[in-house]
Amino acid sequence: MKAAIYFNELQPLLYGYYICKGVIFLHRKISVAVFTVLTAMFMCGCTSDKNTVGQSAGHNNRGGRTPAETAFLTDGKEKVCYGQGYETDSDNRPVGAIQAQEKYGSYGGRFIFGKDDKTIRLTFDEGYENGCTGKILDILKEKKVTATFYVTLDYVKSSPELVQRMINEGHEVGNHSCTHPSLPDISDDMVFEEIHGLETYISDNFGGYKTVTMRPPRGEFSVRTLRIAKNMGYDTVLWSFAYNDWNTDAQPDRDTAYRRITSATHNGAVYLLHAVSETNTAILPDVIDYWLDNGYTVKSISG
Repeated sequence: MKAAIYFNELQPLLYGYYICKGVIFLHRKISVAVFTVLTAMFMCGCTSDKNTVGQSAGHNNRGGRTPAETAFLTDGKEKVCYGQGYETDSDNRPVGAIQAQEKYGSYGGRFIFGKDDKTIRLTFDEGYENGCTGKILDILKEKKVTATFYVTLDYVKSSPELVQRMINEGHEVGNHSCTHPSLPDISDDMVFEEIHGLETYISDNFGGYKTVTMRPPRGEFSVRTLRIAKNMGYDTVLWSFAYNDWNTDAQPDRDTAYRRITSATHNGAVYLLHAVSETNTAILPDVIDYWLDNGYTVKSISG
């Protein structure tokens, strides 16, 4: 009888004991599981902060309506395959470029300038010569405007007379790396050498000319590569307008290209055109006239 009374009195305590023990057991199991997942994510270089700025465009034919690609390297550094996208705000300014400027501007990234800046920064990428650059320089001289030409080491070595003409006629020569790699895929030292090697060659062979802006090959960058370039004194310049003009075997129709380029006009624009494009070369006088007639100043990035 007494034993039954004692059991009834102890029963709530025993239930409490086993409940607490069960909670502790489950807590430990959950903690281990969470720790395991987080460790796996860390080892894989994963992160939940995935960049979806803009839409992809460029040499990998990323000009469609798919989200910007983001890859994650084993060191956990974010790799961004940039494109300005198709969405624009009420001022016709690409939302992707605005978002990218807000996110990466403090690291030296330049995608677009201010919304009250009625200027077109005109840039050309020069990976190799296709017989168009001389004509482009003639047009720029006739229209009395300047541009930035982003060159590789191969281009500088194979077309020194054109590079010298760019400099002589007041244009900016920009750094597009020595060998055109994806900068986020290589080490810090290699990123430095890709930029510094071209900088040194240009300085040594063109009267001490100093490149001060760079464009990452393929539009691919990371915060790490932005920081390296910034520490070297460079702004990393992307764009707020680009389109698939680089394929010499599939050039866009001239009328379509003209409408595409001019309809995208916006304040603070950074235009990327490829100098290998015969279409770009043919319509460039009319494009520049359109900008000038609409009150825009056309100049290089640093002009």
